[in-house]
Amino acid sequence: MHPYALSHLSDDVLVRDLFALVAQERRTTASLLAHIAEVDVRRIYAPAGYPSMHAYCVGELRLSDDAALKRIQAARAARRFPTIFEAVADGRLHLSGICLLAPWLTKANAGELLEEAAGRRKSEIEAMLARHFPPRRAEAAVIRPVLEHAPGHVGSGATSGHAGSGADTALSLLDSDHANGGEHAPGHVDEDRNQGLPLSPDRFLVQVTVGASTREKLRHAQALLSHAVPSGDVAEVLDRALDALITALEKRRLGVRSKGSARSQAASHRRPASNRSAAANRTAGTKREAGSGSEVGRRHIALSVRRAVWERDGGQCTFVSAGGRRCQARRFLEFDHVDPVARGGETTVDRIRLRCRAHNQYEAERAYGAEFMRRKREAARCAAAEKDVLSGLRNLGFRADEAHRAVEQTRPTPGATLEERFRAALYFLGRGKTHGHRSAG
Repeated sequence: MHPYALSHLSDDVLVRDLFALVAQERRTTASLLAHIAEVDVRRIYAPAGYPSMHAYCVGELRLSDDAALKRIQAARAARRFPTIFEAVADGRLHLSGICLLAPWLTKANAGELLEEAAGRRKSEIEAMLARHFPPRRAEAAVIRPVLEHAPGHVGSGATSGHAGSGADTALSLLDSDHANGGEHAPGHVDEDRNQGLPLSPDRFLVQVTVGASTREKLRHAQALLSHAVPSGDVAEVLDRALDALITALEKRRLGVRSKGSARSQAASHRRPASNRSAAANRTAGTKREAGSGSEVGRRHIALSVRRAVWERDGGQCTFVSAGGRRCQARRFLEFDHVDPVARGGETTVDRIRLRCRAHNQYEAERAYGAEFMRRKREAARCAAAEKDVLSGLRNLGFRADEAHRAVEQTRPTPGATLEERFRAALYFLGRGKTHGHRSAG
C-alpha cells in the first residue's frame, strides 16, 4: 500500500484529518509568506544569481510562474499590513483575495477593506472592490500561445478557431472604461511569465487594452501600409513597427543598425533592453551618481565600447553567484564599471560589463555600503517626487516661484506618497480645501 492510500480510513477520521491538514496548510502558508517577504526585502536573490524575487521563486524554489507571482504579491502586501498574516493563518483571507486587495490597500483604508473581505470568495471581493473603486483599471497586457484549432477562439476577422491565418494573432483594441484590479506587486517580474508553453512553435496570441491615441496610430499605420499590407493585418503591421523601433533603439543605444530581421534578432536574444521608464532610470542610476561631479568624463561610455561589451557579454547579465550560476536576465541591462568610477574606474572594454538592474545595485551596495545606497535611492525618489509636484502645481496655474516655494516649505518626512506631498503643497498655497484652479495667464 502506498503512503497516500486512504481507503482504510473511516469517513469520520478522513474528514477530521482533512480539516486538520487545511488548518495546517493555512498556518504554513502564512509562515511561507513571511519568509518570502523577508527574503525579498533583504534581496537575498541577488547573490544567488537571480535578478528578481520572482525569478528566485521559480528557479530556486521551483514554484510555477503564477504561484510565485501570487505569493510574492501577497507577501509584500502582508509586510505592509501584518494583520494579513494572521488572517491567512486562521482562514479569513485567501491568496487570491489578498492579490485582489493589494493594489488598493492604504494606511487609511486597510482595516476596513480587510475586515470587509474576510471570509468572502474571490468573486465577492471583486464585486466589493468594484463598489469601492469605480471605474477600475485597464487590463494589463497578456501574451499567451495560440491554441491550434482552439474551440471558441475567434481572432480579428477570423471565422473559426483555426490558427492558420495571420488574423488569428489578434491585437485586441477594446475601448474599455473598466479594468481588473490585479495590478502586479511592485518590483520586476520576469518578461516571460505570461507566455506559457507554446502549443504552436511560433504563434502567440497578444491581447492588450490601449488608449484612443494608440488606436489612431494603429489605424494611421494601417493606412500608410495599405499598399504593402492591403488587409491591414494587425500582426503584420505590429511586426513591421517593431522592426523599425528596434532599429532606432539599437542605433541610439549602441550606435549600430540592426543586422537581420527583428524576428531573427529576437531569437538570438541580442537586443538591448531600452524600454525603461523614467522612474526606473532614476533608480537604476543611483550607482553611477555615487561619485563626485568631477568623474563625469569617466562615466561616459563610448558607443564603440558599448558595442564591444554587448557583443562580448551576449546581451545578458554577467553576474555569477558563488555557486556558479550566471544570472539569466536580458532585460533592464546596464553598462556597469568593474571598478567604481569614484575609485578610478575606467570606461574601457575590459573594465565595463553588463549587469541587470538588480545586480548593478547589488554591486553598488557591496562597493559603497547598503546604507549609503539606501540614502542615495531615497534622495533620488524625493527629487523625482518634487519634480512631479512642481509639474502638477504649474499645470494648475501656479507661477514657477510659487511652486518652488511650496515644495521647499513642505518637504515631508521620508516615505511620504506623491499624493501627500502634493496635498501639502496645495495647503501651503491656500488651495488645499477648494483645489481651485488658476488660469495659466
